[in-house]
Amino acid sequence: MIVGAGVIGAAIAYHLSQRDDVAVTLLERDIPGAGASGHSFAWANAFGKEPRDYHTLNRRALDMWYRLAHQLDADIGVHYGGEMRWESNPQRAMQLRQRIQQIQTWGYPCRLITRAEMLTLEPHLHPGTVAAASFSEADIHVETDRFINVCLQRACERGAVVHSQTYVTGFVIRNGSVAAVKTSDSEFSCDAVVLASGVQTTELASLAKTHIPQQRSPGIVIKTTPCAKVLHNVAVIHAPPKDGNHQHLHLRQLSDGSLRIGQGTQEGINRDNSQQHADALLARAKAYLPAIADAEAIPMPVGYRPMPLDGFPVLGFTEAVQNLYITLMHSGVTLAPLVGEMATLEIADGARVDWFVPYRPERFRTNH
Repeated sequence: MIVGAGVIGAAIAYHLSQRDDVAVTLLERDIPGAGASGHSFAWANAFGKEPRDYHTLNRRALDMWYRLAHQLDADIGVHYGGEMRWESNPQRAMQLRQRIQQIQTWGYPCRLITRAEMLTLEPHLHPGTVAAASFSEADIHVETDRFINVCLQRACERGAVVHSQTYVTGFVIRNGSVAAVKTSDSEFSCDAVVLASGVQTTELASLAKTHIPQQRSPGIVIKTTPCAKVLHNVAVIHAPPKDGNHQHLHLRQLSDGSLRIGQGTQEGINRDNSQQHADALLARAKAYLPAIADAEAIPMPVGYRPMPLDGFPVLGFTEAVQNLYITLMHSGVTLAPLVGEMATLEIADGARVDWFVPYRPERFRTNH
C-alpha cells in the first residue's frame, strides 16, 4: 500500500510492481502529481547538496535517471543538457568559482566556462556582465506529470491499482503493524504501508505514533504561455539578479514551449502568487532572453514543499510501527529513481540499504 502519487510514490509503485509476488495499491488524496511534484521546479542535480554523503546520494540518483528512462521505455519528460549559471557580482563570482572547485574534487561533472562558451551553448542569451560562469553537464529537468503518468501506467500494466481522490483518515494497527489503511469511505488491508505523502506525511505518521517533523516551505514557480524555443542545449539556467533588490532567477523550458520560472534558492520562502509577481519574474527573464518577448505569465498557486526539519530525507521503516515505511524528502525529483529502486529492496526483500543509514526516521525519536 502506497499513500501518495507524486514522483516518489509513483517511482516506488513502478519498482514494486515489477516484482511478481507484490500486489501494489496506491491511494492519492487528489490526482497524481497534484501536490509538491506538480509545483516543483524539477531540476535534478547534486550541485548545492551538502555534506558530501548527501551530495553523493543525489549524484547517484541523478545518474540513475538515465537507466530508469530506458526501463520505462517512454517519453517521461526528461530534458538533458545540463545546468548553466553565471554571476555578475565579483564577490558572488568568487563564491561560484570556489563552489565549482569544491564539487569538482567530489567528482561532479561541472566546470567554469567563458562568456563565449555560454553563447555557443545558448545563442539567444543576453547575459550582460559575466564575472564567472559554470556549466554542470549531468543536470537535467523533468516534466513531473509525464514521469508520474508513465510510472503509474507501467505499474497498472503489472496489476497495480490506483485510487485517486481517496483521502486516508487513519490506520488499523494490530500487534505493532498496520493491518489496514482507513479512508473516508473504505478500508484497505495491507502487508506494508509506504508514506510518500509529501507535506501530509507528518500528520499521517502521527496517526501511527511516529514523529516526523517538517518545516513549512512555501514556494512559487510560475509558468508561461508557450513561446519560441530559446533553450537549445541547456536544460536549466540560473541567472543573477540585476540589482540588490532581487533574487537569482531560475528557468527551464518544457516540450510545449512554455517556461517555468522561479527565484531565489530551491528552499527559499515565497508566498506571492499574484499576477504582478508573475509578470515581474517574466520581465526579468525576458531581459536575459529577449526571444521570449511574446510569452505571458501565468501565476501558480503557492506550493508547499516537503521539508524534513533538518533538511535531509527520511527513509525507512518506523520503530513504532514495523511495517510503516517513510519516504519524505525535499529533493524528491532528483532522488526518485534511487528511492524507488532502493526502497523496493528494503520493502520487498527486507534489505537494509547502507546509503539510507543517515536518513532513518528514528533520528527524530522523542521521549514523550
